[in-house]
Amino acid sequence: MLAGGTGGAKLARGMLDVVGPDDLVVIANTGDDVEIYGGYVSPDPDLVSFWLADRIDERGWGLAGDTFEVMDGLRDLGEEVWFNLGDADLAIALLRAAGLGAGERLSVVQADLTRRLGLRAEVLVMSDRPVRTRIRAAGRNWSLQEYLIRGRRPDGDWPAIDDVTYVGAAGADTTPEVLAALGAARAIVIGPSNPVLSIGPMLAIPELAAALAASPAPTVAVSPIVGGSVLKGPTATCLAWAGVSASGDGVAALYGNRIDGIVLDAPLTPAGADEAAAPDLATLVCDLMMDGAAGRRRLAAQTLTFAAGLR
Repeated sequence: MLAGGTGGAKLARGMLDVVGPDDLVVIANTGDDVEIYGGYVSPDPDLVSFWLADRIDERGWGLAGDTFEVMDGLRDLGEEVWFNLGDADLAIALLRAAGLGAGERLSVVQADLTRRLGLRAEVLVMSDRPVRTRIRAAGRNWSLQEYLIRGRRPDGDWPAIDDVTYVGAAGADTTPEVLAALGAARAIVIGPSNPVLSIGPMLAIPELAAALAASPAPTVAVSPIVGGSVLKGPTATCLAWAGVSASGDGVAALYGNRIDGIVLDAPLTPAGADEAAAPDLATLVCDLMMDGAAGRRRLAAQTLTFAAGLR
């Protein structure tokens, strides 16, 4: 799987139930990594790992039952805390920073952390080199985390995006672990993640994009648009910037010939429309809601059966 954000992490958890830990590899986005509080935070690899370890908090991010004593202490000392990180979450960030400071590759550090969380399924980072997503909006050039947290408006939405750049992606390479996983895959699933913010940074790395295209496995995307709307995050705002609609048609048009099939909850628009999919793009129309473990397993199983039929 290629995944980032809540939708991708939830489907990865369903995949774990369906295929087991030895047959699941998740390649996670690192475009929104941030160095803060002396630690190195990888939000998407951590989110995926917490879901796979059944340690995700009910709020949808962070570790279940985590405390926030360090953040409270910083506030008591007059510091602005805009990026809220739990104590156990911070411990992971500190270990990651220590490993990188000792000269280890990010991939090696991530593998060690997933083992410490008790995972057998692999959670790979997209690159050992830094790639950072930057967003120009509302007259500012934001890091992704700043845009998501500081940029969110009182009405809960985000300001319109003027530009998105993946700084460092063009000169980055992917990792040997990612290349091996894509080469050995029987199916490649792009999770129901934000196509611009979660999947876009991965596809912007030339070596990773080339390996994805060269893989003999079918590539299937799962749309993040459910019932005509976005369940979480600024996906609609991002798709508007990309010039496509917040719909299954828009997602299919954005991925284009990178995918062999798409899973969505309404049929694609017939040929001849502005966002008509390629005529040879296979589709699976099904319920995309992942309510509870049963919902995650159902969507994972349907997606894998669909992909198997495209081999």
